[in-house]
Amino acid sequence: MNATPESTGTLADAIEHGARLLDQDPKLAEEQARAIIEVSPNHPPALLLLAAAQRRQGNNTAALTVLEPLAQTQSAWANAQYELGLALTEAGRGDEAIAALRKTVKLKPQHPDAWRRLADHLLATGDATGGDAAYATHIQCSATTPMLQHAAAAMVANDIPKAESVLKEHLKHSPTDVPAIRMLAEVAVRCGQNEAAEKLLQRCLELAPSFTAARYNYAVLLQRKNDSESALVEVELLLKGDPKSPSYRNLAAVVLSRIGEYERSSKFYAELLAEYPGNAKVWLSYGHVLKTEGLQEDCIDAYRKSIARDPAFGEAYWSLANLKTFRFKEKDLEAMHEQLNDKTLSDENRLHFHFALGKASEDSKNHASAFEHYEKGNALHHAKLKYDADMNATRVQRLKTSFSREFFAARTGFGCKAPDPIFIVGMPRSGSTLLEQILSSHSQVEGTTELPDIISMAKDLRLESGSQEIVAYAEILATKNAAQLRELGEQYIENTRVHRKTDRPFFIDKMPNNFLHTGMIHLVLPNAKIIDTRRHPLGCCFSNFKQHYARGQNFSYKQSDVGRFYRDYVELMAHYDAILPGKVHRVIYEETVADTENQVRQVLDYCGLDFEPACLRFFENARPVRTASSEQVRQPIYREGMEQWMHYEQWLDPLKAELGDVLKHYPKAPF
Repeated sequence: MNATPESTGTLADAIEHGARLLDQDPKLAEEQARAIIEVSPNHPPALLLLAAAQRRQGNNTAALTVLEPLAQTQSAWANAQYELGLALTEAGRGDEAIAALRKTVKLKPQHPDAWRRLADHLLATGDATGGDAAYATHIQCSATTPMLQHAAAAMVANDIPKAESVLKEHLKHSPTDVPAIRMLAEVAVRCGQNEAAEKLLQRCLELAPSFTAARYNYAVLLQRKNDSESALVEVELLLKGDPKSPSYRNLAAVVLSRIGEYERSSKFYAELLAEYPGNAKVWLSYGHVLKTEGLQEDCIDAYRKSIARDPAFGEAYWSLANLKTFRFKEKDLEAMHEQLNDKTLSDENRLHFHFALGKASEDSKNHASAFEHYEKGNALHHAKLKYDADMNATRVQRLKTSFSREFFAARTGFGCKAPDPIFIVGMPRSGSTLLEQILSSHSQVEGTTELPDIISMAKDLRLESGSQEIVAYAEILATKNAAQLRELGEQYIENTRVHRKTDRPFFIDKMPNNFLHTGMIHLVLPNAKIIDTRRHPLGCCFSNFKQHYARGQNFSYKQSDVGRFYRDYVELMAHYDAILPGKVHRVIYEETVADTENQVRQVLDYCGLDFEPACLRFFENARPVRTASSEQVRQPIYREGMEQWMHYEQWLDPLKAELGDVLKHYPKAPF
């Protein structure tokens, strides 16, 4: 029987009466269903009523015993598919629940609750795009006013200008309509206006503190803004109200991983994997946490399981390659080439396969093939970017002008006096992770990770200026008095406390790109240490070129761009060497490899720390490491990669041309 069941006469009345009892007294509803079944065995509406009543009483196993055969025989009945989706959700069978809910909305596209449940599952599996679309459709189906329905339809169609126009007009007349405010916040997020979105969501929660959809959006936004501590507060509130929500638990896992709570994060991922064992993205995320914890075998197994569930998932292959110490087997290479030969493969997966095969070819000493793959992968990613090398060069010149010798002389003694932070700055792939591992092996120093707080501070100051100029924050800093600059430094110390897990007096902030903010760091935290790690221009730049980053570092996907960025970096740091002599301590990667103990002693002297032999046995340090070099720094000094670039020199002319005399004078600066 495939048609939607129809009941007549007294049976229909009895079913309707049982349905009314479901919310009030599911036990009585079950008795009603059984009474109907006794009169009319295998009556589909009665069976559905029975299963719904059993589920609501907590007897999910019995409900599934009824629902699974019912949904099979009544395959075109949306209500049966939906109830099955709910029961499968409660049973922790997330993959099957998604399938049932997809069937529901296919059969009944205007089913608001099914769309909402589906959105929850999709967000839990890392499908943010699918989850957002499903939630937008839920709003469209459940909206009570035509205007909100129009706005939701525009959101589903990705017609953002129309959605914005409709919502703003609606809110002129209904300024406290919280669903409309939440929708406008989503419009702001899609337009990249995070500050506006944050204010709108705060207004939502002010008007309706129990509006969980808005609180979830707020938590996601806080996480995107790198305010993980505040995001965790919101997530924990959500989990308190609904501890079984898949999307809340997934977000909790992400946030906890970001702040270094890896054990708790792993537990959430393990729970989700039990519910979504067939989902490649969840396995990948779990693998990333295991990698950070140093559990390499378990990490590799998780990545392998991700691939088994989606053989075209290029990011899982690249994640294996990105372990650096991993070596692909012949069958892996065959599988990757087979995927590349598939013309339907997405560019996103394709570029990951190219980067992975580049690493595999490099490991087998086939450098021509490796470079070809790296170049193809970079070209695919670069085509999606809007990186402007001129803009970065302008930023450097503006910073040099703003942060002058006279600027700092006029502000002597300003800022927060805390000596806690040790900033490791410089180009990515310059040996910074190695130095971090060495320093964090000292009994007085805690290693954290690449903290986003300085970059966020610069962004907030730029917003305060009301300007879109890249370095407008420097002009705002010039207007701050001593108390305000001290407050900024104190704010950094407070905001980073969530990442500190020990009582060690010093901690490392290893965000390489903070070299751009050296002036601001010195201004607000004058007693902080700043260490610039530097590597041979060709070695460093090519290492960036062959690295596909999870986010950011957009300069690294074209030889001329990365060469120019390196040159800008050297010029800016030479400026600070000149106006703040001795403030920045420079560590040359090749010298650290050649004479480790002497270089380590110099760094410790600069930091005011006594030498400890443990710093030379950094590879025994079991601390979590999140960067691409995580497995390399768990081994003794890695010498093999120092001259790796020489195998590719014949293809690096565009890079050499941009580096110019910076290459000729290395390790000195020609400025």
